[in-house]
Amino acid sequence: MTEPRQPSRKLHIKTYGCQMNVYDSARMADLLTPLGYATTETAEDADLVILNTCHIREKAAEKVYSDIGRLRPAREAKRDAGGRMLLAVAGCVAQAEGGEIKARAPEVDIILGPQTYHRLPEMVARASRQHAVVLDTDFPAEAKFDFLPETNVAPGVSAFLSIQEGCDKFCTFCVVPYTRGAEYSRPAGAIVAEARRLVELGAREITLLGQNVNAYRDGEYGLGRLIRSVAEIPGLARIRYTTSHPRDVDDELIEAHRDVEKLMPFLHLPVQSGSDKILDAMNRRHTADDYRRIVDRLRTARPDLALSSDFIAGFPGESDEDFDATMALVRDVAFAQAFSFKYSARPGTPATSMKNQVPDAVKAARLDALQGLLTAQQRAFNRAAVGRDMKVLFEKPGRHPGQLVGRSPYLQAVHADASDDFIGTVAPVRVTALGANSLAGEIVR
Repeated sequence: MTEPRQPSRKLHIKTYGCQMNVYDSARMADLLTPLGYATTETAEDADLVILNTCHIREKAAEKVYSDIGRLRPAREAKRDAGGRMLLAVAGCVAQAEGGEIKARAPEVDIILGPQTYHRLPEMVARASRQHAVVLDTDFPAEAKFDFLPETNVAPGVSAFLSIQEGCDKFCTFCVVPYTRGAEYSRPAGAIVAEARRLVELGAREITLLGQNVNAYRDGEYGLGRLIRSVAEIPGLARIRYTTSHPRDVDDELIEAHRDVEKLMPFLHLPVQSGSDKILDAMNRRHTADDYRRIVDRLRTARPDLALSSDFIAGFPGESDEDFDATMALVRDVAFAQAFSFKYSARPGTPATSMKNQVPDAVKAARLDALQGLLTAQQRAFNRAAVGRDMKVLFEKPGRHPGQLVGRSPYLQAVHADASDDFIGTVAPVRVTALGANSLAGEIVR
């Protein structure tokens, strides 16, 4: 086996959007290490810049073009000094709009989709030899995970682990089936082996990732059974997973929430709307009451469970009554955290051509009301933590000397005075105060 080349070139990766992209960016860095690339936080110093894009948020493509423009002076300075900065656009925007990027941004050297980044070393080699753009947005027959090297980089206290990709649900507002492809589940054995490797490198918490993570299936393994296997790894303190779909919450997964102590009592379960009419138009394949029943079953299994969700305000055809139904569902369920957005059209998705598009002013007003309710619920949830003892996994130093920052079981940021010896440990903390975006506490000795 050849020894990895000593780092002689610098790599900068800017990651947009979801945790899956964070995982993908780390694996791209792993792939490029044998080529002599070491990561740098400064794009201007890099020999290769990768923009790992996300297509979920509004104006996602325009933000990418803006960043390409901002890199132009650094590329020109590198060229004037006799060097060259390669620029790659990866991820879902590249997958959806590769041809447009090629035409509109000729300075881009490499365009690659999320299913082809295992070919990145070859693309970099080709781009280094030529001045024509390297474009690869295929959906290859081979699974990219079979071609990825073992990670040798310490992931930190918390690590992401991709177990599933793609989605077969085809929600009418979503680009994921077109950019990430059909659902694919990695072999359970490979996942457990990677999880064990991450723990050996220092991870104490692992978040299992997928576009539709609870659709995971490998033979007799569903997500619930996989969680039980991962939980057996010595040294692992916490397990999380995201993002899930209500249709795929099965008995085995609910039982895992009941039985597996390492599985944190915090679940991101997107619902999008509380109106059955809108849920049907979205092709969500569940009703509002289906969602309520799933939540009731989960909370019966794990009474301390808290929920996060996603909401879209102003989906095409949404009436005042439909929006009122969403507000009613929010009041019924009560969320510890949530993400909410105005509906924005995604090219190529069915919702783009639907009739009865909601005026932007109406969308904005509804989103404002929805976020007001969700924010009030989040503040109430955080306020209820004051005076309680919570187990906190400390991750890093805080802003002040002698202070550490960690996460509660509910992903709340918690800071407390403690020595660096506590980093990577789970300690009981009595919450003493509520800040704007975090909790303050004292370690219970």
